[in-house]
Amino acid sequence: MIVQQLLLASHTYNGISVNAPAGNRQVNSQTIYHIAADLVLLVHSLFVVFVVLGLVLILCGALLGWLWIRSPWFRLGHLLAIAVVVLQSWLDVLCPLTTLEISLRQRAGDAPYAGSFIAHWLEAMLYYRAPAWVFVLCYTVFGAVVAISWYYIRPRPLHMRRTDR
Repeated sequence: MIVQQLLLASHTYNGISVNAPAGNRQVNSQTIYHIAADLVLLVHSLFVVFVVLGLVLILCGALLGWLWIRSPWFRLGHLLAIAVVVLQSWLDVLCPLTTLEISLRQRAGDAPYAGSFIAHWLEAMLYYRAPAWVFVLCYTVFGAVVAISWYYIRPRPLHMRRTDR
């Protein structure tokens, strides 16, 4: 159902007309793999936005007195997200979302990171060339800043609710 709605959202997807009558619409497995790869890329992008924007919001929120940035669930989720990224970089492990997306694109018959408009622009923001040590250093420094923010901008304890302040 979701795939069908996504296909109907535009006039063509990977060269397949979706304005044709339902009986004439040809949706093959390659199209499904393209859509799945684009969805994985979108989830990956949202993860990156959560990690980066989360830290920005924590720092700004501390300065502006926003109470929600002290939510233990938000902060724990944010800390765990960057911890996974840092650990993967230290262990030289490719992100599972990247691996899944590449696999889906290959099953769709594409070279990795060739595809739809969404894929083209989101990939341009996520994937760029630099030596591996640059990424390890950046992720480690970013993770350290998140850990330091945990100390200086403490979240509320898990058992304490906002009304218990």
